Amino acid sequence: MTVGYRVAVVGATGLVGETLLQVLRERQFPVSELVLLASERSEGARVAFGGRDHVVKRCRPGSFRGCDFAFFCVGAAVSRKLVPQAVREGAVVIDKSDGFRMDAQVPLVVPEVNPEALNHHRGIVASPNCSTIQLVMVLAPLMRRAGLERVTVATYQSVSGAGREAVSELETQVKDWAGGRELRTKRFPEQIAFNLLPHIGRVSPDGHCGEEVKLMRETRKILGLPDLPISATTVRVPVFVGHAQAVAVEMSKPLDPDEARALLARAPGLAVWDPPDAARYPTPRAAAGRDEILVGRIRKDPASPKGLLLWTCNDNLRKGAATNAVQIAEEMIRRGIS
Repeated sequence: MTVGYRVAVVGATGLVGETLLQVLRERQFPVSELVLLASERSEGARVAFGGRDHVVKRCRPGSFRGCDFAFFCVGAAVSRKLVPQAVREGAVVIDKSDGFRMDAQVPLVVPEVNPEALNHHRGIVASPNCSTIQLVMVLAPLMRRAGLERVTVATYQSVSGAGREAVSELETQVKDWAGGRELRTKRFPEQIAFNLLPHIGRVSPDGHCGEEVKLMRETRKILGLPDLPISATTVRVPVFVGHAQAVAVEMSKPLDPDEARALLARAPGLAVWDPPDAARYPTPRAAAGRDEILVGRIRKDPASPKGLLLWTCNDNLRKGAATNAVQIAEEMIRRGIS
């Protein structure tokens, strides 16, 4: 007999919420009843799932009563306000925002990397930043084999990571550029079409932006390496879906590129695209629509005898967000801790 779960999705009409519903369908997650919640602006919208339409509602007291899982696909301010209500009403919350990620009482989980952290949840599990997931998925196998001494990463992040308005802004700017019209900016501080913006989030007095701080802190927490030296530069690029990363890793002992390729090829959730002639290498376009993180350009770092350089691409809406959240719920069910 198949057990079904009453599932709530908060932010059901956003990009991540829509992708999460798609992933639930694809993975045949055992949903017995679906509760779709969103802002007042989306109240009354209809979303097809499981062969019928579901009406999107605004969150009210009692909205989570009887729910087994509540997936939060909203910003940190909304999560901080509503997550405690969901927990009080009996749901296990899987939150995609950064509202609880660095809370010592909340596990921050990538199931392929640290599933054991789920055993200690207290009603809330945080899903990491999309770029963090992409990075730790590659670092974890290397860490287990050769140890980590230092990590340097530059990210090239698509506009979908900033939401639907950001996607629309890039699309509109491209059309206006092609039509010879003035390009307007709203969601981004500068033109994003045919441009690169070298910070994501507010820049602090020390020069780091919010996305860089998240990436560094979350990576240390997930890997259990609080003192890991890690440097990050995060860049917004004019790509609709798919984040890329250039990673430099210094390990405790040398690892040959061929060994690294074999190791990463065996790791769950990774796909190595690294032929000798570079005829097939990871790109954001190739990663879009896939759950695997694509890894390529694996080579020795000429500046470090124990260093490797590599390039990765990932669909930020899927494994970077929705798929990871669904995998967390699946892992909790497998462990009998839901």
